[in-house]
Amino acid sequence: MLSLAAFEDWPSLTDEETYRRELKRHQFRSLQLQQKLHRHSRKAVLVVEGWDAAGKGGAIRRLCETLDPRGYSVHAVGPPSEDELEHHYLWRFWRDLPAAGRLGIFDRSWYGRVLVERVDKLTPEHRWRQAYDEINEFERMLVDDGTPVIKIFLHVSKREQAKRFEERRDNPLKSWKLTNSDWDAHRKYDDYYQATDDMLARTHTDYAPWLVVSANRKWYARIQVLDAFCTALEAHHAKELR
Repeated sequence: MLSLAAFEDWPSLTDEETYRRELKRHQFRSLQLQQKLHRHSRKAVLVVEGWDAAGKGGAIRRLCETLDPRGYSVHAVGPPSEDELEHHYLWRFWRDLPAAGRLGIFDRSWYGRVLVERVDKLTPEHRWRQAYDEINEFERMLVDDGTPVIKIFLHVSKREQAKRFEERRDNPLKSWKLTNSDWDAHRKYDDYYQATDDMLARTHTDYAPWLVVSANRKWYARIQVLDAFCTALEAHHAKELR
């Protein structure tokens, strides 16, 4: 069974030259894959989840840095609006699914239902428990329709998260990123850990598996995210476009 505990060795890339070389290599792979999506009128979904300050935004920026901006969209998912709350929680994500030839990237996603909504008790227990099956069926429909769903979770330790929060607090250029809700979530780290383990166990499927990245070292995590994305999409292309 997939669990966060298996990803707490915290490996790293020790020198900048290696990081720059690997980053360039994987960015070129990403561009080639994006071009293949366009040529074959295929689409793909990338879900990036993880702890606050785990480096989700930084990894997404590196992935998109050399892509054709006309061929992808990034959706930064926050709390639902009043209008969105009047619909099933998956409704707003259906609207943002990519068209043919495009890549849709979700910076947080429908998994908020079984993470923040569970931990902060924003949704009754029977509803978030029901969401595991709903999410699995949602992703199965996408995959059966030819849209691969690539899911990556960035895992950082409680100590590393606190360190990054403190760095943001003390940096005038980054302090805007830090809110009281971030510190509140940090205090609930153990609850989120359990919720994440349950999420991985219940939604790690053969058609939409989770890829967990040890993210205490940012350079390592960014390379792993790009590599995981490319490897998963290459495998899909090899199967579907042979």
